[in-house]
Amino acid sequence: MDHSLPSRPSSDLAAEVAGLARRYRRANGPVIRLVNRLGNTLESRLSTLPAGLRSQIEKVTAQALLASYGVAARAPDLGERGPLAAVIAAGAAGGAGGLPTAVAELPVTVTIFLNAIRAEARNAGLDPDDDRVRAECLQVFAAGTPLAQDDGVNTSFIASRLALTGSTVQNLIAAIAPKFAAVLGQKLAAQAVPVIGGISGAALNAAFLSYYREIARVRFALLALAKIHGAEAVDAEFRLAATPPKVINA
Repeated sequence: MDHSLPSRPSSDLAAEVAGLARRYRRANGPVIRLVNRLGNTLESRLSTLPAGLRSQIEKVTAQALLASYGVAARAPDLGERGPLAAVIAAGAAGGAGGLPTAVAELPVTVTIFLNAIRAEARNAGLDPDDDRVRAECLQVFAAGTPLAQDDGVNTSFIASRLALTGSTVQNLIAAIAPKFAAVLGQKLAAQAVPVIGGISGAALNAAFLSYYREIARVRFALLALAKIHGAEAVDAEFRLAATPPKVINA
């Protein structure tokens, strides 16, 4: 008779992924929840931006991602609190002069975001200078948006993307830029009013940094689990744990 105890990888995986899913759902802090409630206001303000600028936001975003991808690798580690101070200062400066300074601030803020995400990869035991990890850092920007509630789980967040193969940086950025541009476009709209926009820019930058840092922590933890249990198993567990249950009316 075999008296060996059965292994429980599925139960252990389910518990770990459930904890990560809770963190994923809690990523939206109080400032982000306030912004969500003001979503219609930001959308209407975004529509008042010059048409030429609106059409360029995605292009500017892609350029900022590409530039920050190179710069972040050479930027110094700002520590735990440094990125927060940096994005608050950048957001305040960007919004203080209205749209012109807000647009000029974008590459700086995106670089700080990416630098903080790289730090989370390093904290998870990954090498942020490894090409695959650098690509995973970029993918954090595609993992949902802090300005809206996703229906279910964003598919760029889970197993089909846990192992990148054959994607160039340019193709990856081209895929990420539209969603990230929508986020940054609403940020620009909030910063469009000089002086007052500085306060909005500082608050939104701080909230976005917190959001993307938390998403990065969850993502890199999922990557670690995928190495142990396989991407498909992690995918299935995360979809199950992160998708809100449907409410059935009696």
